[in-house]
Amino acid sequence: MEQISVFDMLKIGVGPSSSHTLGPWRAAEAFLKELRTHNYLLKTNHLRVDLYGSLSLTGKGHATDLATMLGLSGADPEYVPIESLDVIITAITNNQELYLGNEHMIKFNPKEDIVFNRNFLPFHANGLSFTAQGDDFSYTSTFYSVGGGFIVKEEQERITTDNVKDVLFPFPTDNAKELLEHCNNQDKKISQIVYENEKVLRSEEEIHHQLMRIWNTMLECTYIGCHTEGVLPGGLHVRRRAYNIHKNLIGVVTYDSPKNWLNAIKKTDIKFREILKWVSCFSLAINEVNASLGRVVTAPTNGSAGVIPAVLLYYLTIENQEAGDAEIIQFLLVAGEIGSLFKKGATISAAMGGCQAEIGVSSAMAAGALCELLGGTAEQALIAAEIAMEHHLGLTCDPIGGLVQIPCIERNAMGAIKAINAAELALETDPKNVKVPLDKVIDTMWQTAKDMNSKYKETSEGGLAVAVNIADC
Repeated sequence: MEQISVFDMLKIGVGPSSSHTLGPWRAAEAFLKELRTHNYLLKTNHLRVDLYGSLSLTGKGHATDLATMLGLSGADPEYVPIESLDVIITAITNNQELYLGNEHMIKFNPKEDIVFNRNFLPFHANGLSFTAQGDDFSYTSTFYSVGGGFIVKEEQERITTDNVKDVLFPFPTDNAKELLEHCNNQDKKISQIVYENEKVLRSEEEIHHQLMRIWNTMLECTYIGCHTEGVLPGGLHVRRRAYNIHKNLIGVVTYDSPKNWLNAIKKTDIKFREILKWVSCFSLAINEVNASLGRVVTAPTNGSAGVIPAVLLYYLTIENQEAGDAEIIQFLLVAGEIGSLFKKGATISAAMGGCQAEIGVSSAMAAGALCELLGGTAEQALIAAEIAMEHHLGLTCDPIGGLVQIPCIERNAMGAIKAINAAELALETDPKNVKVPLDKVIDTMWQTAKDMNSKYKETSEGGLAVAVNIADC
């Protein structure tokens, strides 16, 4: 039974893609660790990166090449200053040198040493290999970025810096049925069950601190997106919309921090149309930051990073203006657990399952979490997650130009609205009348993923990516 922490599902990183940016970045870090283990790092005089499948087909638009260079240079996606990213990349490109692991300078020409191979490796759609050479050795290691920033080797051993593999959760869960049994047997909410599992890995203080750090990253990201105007990078010339939507909604109000900004939002006029606009504004803002290689939280992926914080912001600013840290932590615990059910039973990788695996999963995570905060039972929270996913089944991933912009940014807004609707429907549902349990919709999503044509799995070879191209924009 795979044990997945909430901190596996909600990770701080850099956009625009968790599978194509954060995953390759982490793979590069893991490769550096292997080089150090074999005492090869300081002996390396040449290095080559091979990208395969979806990482190759949409790698340029997803900044996969940049991510591997940043990872190989020793930069940490969670902590590296965003403003330094361009400095590092420019230095590598102009000097054709890479400071490997921040320890050893080698010659490196990105145009020649990062190779985009259109063929797919058999194990997974997102494959990449690193080859280091020295005077007396040649060492190759292959990784797979399986969605949400997770990386594995072909033997399917999940690579993590956490100690989650070395412990046993008190309430191990493979599926929604088992989770519900734990809740019923212990007379606990989903968030309480997850919290007990997390306490095996971390102290209560650390759980609180790390979850609030995740939330503050989400809030800061939203704030930046709502206060930044202009055009997104990449060649599609997509104009940011969150800035103007926010400007029209907030009115003439003064504030000097994200926290005071939330208080200002609480004082604005709230009607149905305004609620729709605020939720859309929050989600658009986050994914515009993501598209600009900003810092976001995978939830469960970068491409779907806007759904969960948008729904939580809706709850904090509109539904329960007295809510604080306790409710934020409760929401994130439930969301993380529901996301882990999809990862265990299906996939959170668009390269494997289309956008249903990203926006669909994030909408389900947000719906279940919101339902619990609104007073729903564990059964109703799982019903909310099922409803949200049921109405994302079959959603394709067809980014125009390989960029996480069209239709990705708007899809976050739609996923957030669906999550709120799903939570409300679940609260009005008697569990004994439910026909489709969450486990069945997870199974269906995985079957749909396997049946889906590869053109619609983050390859930019079908759908809108073919109907509309950069030249049209």
